[in-house]
Amino acid sequence: MKPADPSAGAWSMTRLSPEATGRETRATVRGARTRAIAGLARLLRAGAIAVLVPAAAHAWWNSDWTLREKITLDTTESGAAITDAIGTVPVLLRLADGNFRFASAQADGSDLRFVAEDDKTPLAYHIERFDPVLGEALVWVKVPDVKPAGRTSFWLYYANGGGKVTKADDPKGTYDGETVLVYHFGEHGQPAFDFSGNNNAALNAGTPDDGALVGTGLRLDGRNTVGIPAAPSLAVADRDSLTWSAWIKYVAPQPNAVLYSRRDSAAGLLIGVDNGVPYAEVTNAYGTRRTAAGAPLAANSWHHLAVVASSPKVAVYVDGSAYGSADVLLPALTTSALIGGFGTGGAGYAGEIDELQIARVARTAGALKFAAVNQGADTAAKLVSFGAEEQQTSWLSAFKGGYVGIIISSLSTDGWVVIGILGVMSIVSWTVMIRKATHLNRVVRGNAEFLSHWRYVANDLSVLDNGDADHARTMGGRFGGGGRRGTARDAALFRIYQIGVEEIQLRLSAERNGNAKILSGRSLEAIRASLDGGLVRETQQLNSQLVLLTIAISGGPFLGLLGTVIGVMITFAAVAAAGDVNVNAIAPGIAAALAATVAGLGVAIPSLFGYNYLLTRVKAITSDLHVFIDEFVTKLAEFYSEPPDDGGTLPLPFDDEQTTGAGKPE
Repeated sequence: MKPADPSAGAWSMTRLSPEATGRETRATVRGARTRAIAGLARLLRAGAIAVLVPAAAHAWWNSDWTLREKITLDTTESGAAITDAIGTVPVLLRLADGNFRFASAQADGSDLRFVAEDDKTPLAYHIERFDPVLGEALVWVKVPDVKPAGRTSFWLYYANGGGKVTKADDPKGTYDGETVLVYHFGEHGQPAFDFSGNNNAALNAGTPDDGALVGTGLRLDGRNTVGIPAAPSLAVADRDSLTWSAWIKYVAPQPNAVLYSRRDSAAGLLIGVDNGVPYAEVTNAYGTRRTAAGAPLAANSWHHLAVVASSPKVAVYVDGSAYGSADVLLPALTTSALIGGFGTGGAGYAGEIDELQIARVARTAGALKFAAVNQGADTAAKLVSFGAEEQQTSWLSAFKGGYVGIIISSLSTDGWVVIGILGVMSIVSWTVMIRKATHLNRVVRGNAEFLSHWRYVANDLSVLDNGDADHARTMGGRFGGGGRRGTARDAALFRIYQIGVEEIQLRLSAERNGNAKILSGRSLEAIRASLDGGLVRETQQLNSQLVLLTIAISGGPFLGLLGTVIGVMITFAAVAAAGDVNVNAIAPGIAAALAATVAGLGVAIPSLFGYNYLLTRVKAITSDLHVFIDEFVTKLAEFYSEPPDDGGTLPLPFDDEQTTGAGKPE
């Protein structure tokens, strides 16, 4: 690469004038400043996008909800270790104080929402139990296509404080179309409700068991039974498939204790526990067959029992593992069924039962093991894990949830009117402060530029009596002409100076004595009066609109107090009309009423600070004007007064004789 010729660079620099060099330097500085501002703008814009528009990896399903947790189902070896196909299943979530913030959710859990891992697809769910006082909840969520030997995640959203959210329970949607009966047994004194959506409610109420495995269960004493109606959705065709499952805990070994029975003429299906050995017994046209026996189950412990009929056999699963089977075909069954016995003779089941489900399909071994692990009190932690609580980071969330949302939703019409007026006052005060501060900055810069040229003129005022008026007004072309007109327009000192120039030229032309340029004491007094008049006008302009800030300072708190008093009055009047003193009812109204006072202070406090700051700057500029006027008049008295004959000290033009009108000094 050929090096640059240093002599050429030196020659080119010598050809640039000082003005051109200055222009080049200013252009360079302006370019650097423009690039810096553009870079800062890009940085702020990127930051705003990062805050207000979350990245795809951190998408937020709905900004009305401020809290969420990621829930992961782990079927790998380190988790539930399920390798068989699972498919779409209802997942039981046990919410507790350790994994859920009950204080941030609605009292009935109506703000709970579940969304798939894509953060777009809502999932069907229903709440079996929600108790914020005890800090526990049972929620069933339908999770599609759970993978074996893998991890499946979805989101739990809650904490919507807007007050408009409604419960989105969908019991029927929680289960697939093959599920025909689901009893949670959470009812007290009423027949069990069918959560499958098929309306197969129990025929009679049973004895509730509040200490069951999953919330409330059913307690059976070996004599009483609970009936299940005959319904088309529960009808079983010949050689049909079926899955029956429940959690059981028997109190003591019993021979042939019948847990579930369904008989249709000579055919039938019995499910029971024979001295601790679970079994399924099928009676069809070919006789009666019972599934093979396994090891007996321990008494007084919960076990997941499932019976799966899939031609040509019936199999029993215990805690998700194959237990025993028999090669037998399920007969057609269209009659009603019984829980806890078979009605006529035989031993009934004595113990507890919970979470009874019946489906017209043969569930896979993976789905049965998933249910056993998921619903078990000691095994659920292997499968279900709750992620760290995440909070909506957008600034909009503060106004849609939490305390701010409660206050805003509780504001009455009068409160909105007062806050609206205060909002207008705030906009006006901020506009005045910003515009006034900008104007004062320009005035200060203009005054500084003017004074930098005035010091050259102050020592020789001959430029003022030049015949060219424009030459005198621009200080001999130093200021106020050419490219400095914008700065001169903002300089208050320059406007005062121009008033003085006009008065000087007028007085000199009237008092011209030969070639002598002399101003009498009365002329100097007249000039000072004109300068003082200009000072008053400049001061009025500097102080203009500041009265709006004083109105905001004094009026804002009083308007806010008015809104608070009216809001409190309305709240207590509503309590008196209702005749019920409830702190939860009156607290939001009082909080909303106090919001008016907060709004008033929000208007007054910034206005107070801004007013004091602007007033200090106005006083500083006014002081500069006073100093300049005194200096200007003194320079005029010195430069345009007639020297005394005796060579003594020149008397000031404001001595007693002149100011009393005794005569013109000789």
